[in-house]
Amino acid sequence: MKLVIGNKNYSSWSLRPWLALRVAGIAFAEQRIPLDQPDSKARMLIESPAGKVPVLVVGDLVIWDSLAICEYLAERYPDARLWPLDPAQRARARAISAEMHSGFAGLRSAMPMNCRGRHPDSGRTAAALADIERISALWSDALAASGGPFLFGHFTIADAMYAPVAARFVTYAVALPPACAAYVARLQALPAMVEWNAAAATETEWVAADEPYSDPPAAP
Repeated sequence: MKLVIGNKNYSSWSLRPWLALRVAGIAFAEQRIPLDQPDSKARMLIESPAGKVPVLVVGDLVIWDSLAICEYLAERYPDARLWPLDPAQRARARAISAEMHSGFAGLRSAMPMNCRGRHPDSGRTAAALADIERISALWSDALAASGGPFLFGHFTIADAMYAPVAARFVTYAVALPPACAAYVARLQALPAMVEWNAAAATETEWVAADEPYSDPPAAP
């Protein structure tokens, strides 16, 4: 099993299945293809017909969508409990995950993932603030219903889907209700997230589209 990912600093979609794999304790090989390089697209097309990351490769099987990868993992490794066991809770977790998968364009645009960056006064567009309000309500409701520590009690795909949002909230110092702030801290404290962030901090690539609030690195 091989997971092809982009930069750990920037690739929010790569983080989602990577984190699900790590937290579930599923062994996999990792291949990183840096984004926004002259050969990035060509290298991605070798791995996936979509020419994008992440991609999970299992023998002849190629899965090139974050949520589809997570669904495959949940089916192949049921003991990992990547979805809630209760059918109603599982449906709700899927709805929450799908909302993340297809929504929150305002937040994505104004506050791109940048794990090593710190931009506390940036990204407060009206659309981003509306998305933050919705996410806070969604998290608050789920945590209150489950009792925590994660959205559905134990770690699930829903938490993996929102881990990049939590990372954004750290980068941009977003003020959150206490329960949501504590949830962000729990996600960031996961050993797998600590590992991801440490690797992101060592990356040297600079992607202009994901660094709207940073100056490019000085020329050597």
